[in-house]
Amino acid sequence: MIRKLFRKICLLFYYSIGCNLPDSNFIFGKVWKYARYLLVKNIFESCGKNVNVENNAHFRSGKQITIGENSGIGAWAELYGKIKIGNDVMMASHVSIITKNHRFEKRDIPMWRQGFEDECEVIIEDDVWIGTYVVILPGVTIGKGSIIAAGSVVTRNIEPFSIVGGVPAKKIRMRN
Repeated sequence: MIRKLFRKICLLFYYSIGCNLPDSNFIFGKVWKYARYLLVKNIFESCGKNVNVENNAHFRSGKQITIGENSGIGAWAELYGKIKIGNDVMMASHVSIITKNHRFEKRDIPMWRQGFEDECEVIIEDDVWIGTYVVILPGVTIGKGSIIAAGSVVTRNIEPFSIVGGVPAKKIRMRN
């Protein structure tokens, strides 16, 4: 009970103050970075050491997010649903990770009234670099050591040590 209340207080502080603090490259950046870390450490399901969440990152309640050590979430990122982020993950600004979609099968009912599909977890393994404006769709696993080029839309699993890009994201080459 007390843990839930404390978590809600941290959420309140994050969305009212923490997410609006300057980014970690601004003057006193280490202070802003640490303040956001203290908040998300108590919001996320699990949070490793030395995690950097940049300004204006949004993750709703954050209770289904796990993030490993030395990983970061970029400014203006939007993370929604059950998401596992490994260790040493670099995430640029404006990344969107989505874990469920609207239903749309019935043509006689407006799409917004059809509800949502079941949630599908997104997994980002260790040592992944995600470029700016990347969109990751439900159920995707991004393999260890992969690089996702800026502006890509990831619709399917990415094998380890791949470099992918495009809409939809396709393998460009493998890392050596």
